[in-house]
Amino acid sequence: MDVVRVSALRERLAGTGWLEAVGGFAGSLRRSVERRGAGELLLVGTEAYEPWHLAAHLEDEAAWSAVPRLAPTLLRHRPPPAAPAHLAHGLRRLTEARRGATVLVVAPAAVGAPLLERVRDARRHGATVLALDGAAPGAPGDLGGIAHERLAVGTAAEEPFDLAQHLVTAAAGQPAGRRSALDRLAELAGRLTSAPSLSRW
Repeated sequence: MDVVRVSALRERLAGTGWLEAVGGFAGSLRRSVERRGAGELLLVGTEAYEPWHLAAHLEDEAAWSAVPRLAPTLLRHRPPPAAPAHLAHGLRRLTEARRGATVLVVAPAAVGAPLLERVRDARRHGATVLALDGAAPGAPGDLGGIAHERLAVGTAAEEPFDLAQHLVTAAAGQPAGRRSALDRLAELAGRLTSAPSLSRW
């Protein structure tokens, strides 16, 4: 995405409430990982969609913003036996999530029943659950009844799912009240023209 497209995007989103919704969700994410007694950030997708790119950008943002707990632990449905340590975490970690942990579910479509049940258990044990998803409210696999806060991309705005992830990441790295969402989007233009700086993902 180049600067011209980002500029056009700014104009299209201005006044829609979408950037404010993204900012609110990102603020909840940042507050959750910064609060007293906060534990790790667990990032999980679906069997068909692993949010590698978001994991890399969150890790970058954690370094840029000096909020180390924004760096996530990526949970995978079937990590291969030979996976590097940081890519070998399975869904069992959701079962172990307790108060202080933050679970961020990223799913462009409905979440399957097994993952839904594990996320429900994590919430039951005290974890904060946030969801960035594209499922229609009330549909099977809808996270709305489980997540403490949800950004429903498919219904809140007609924007690509990957763009929503970029915006959430950039906004989560900014302290509340510092700059407007539009200012953050302008800064994001430069970041979107290059890949995440960390190569381990």
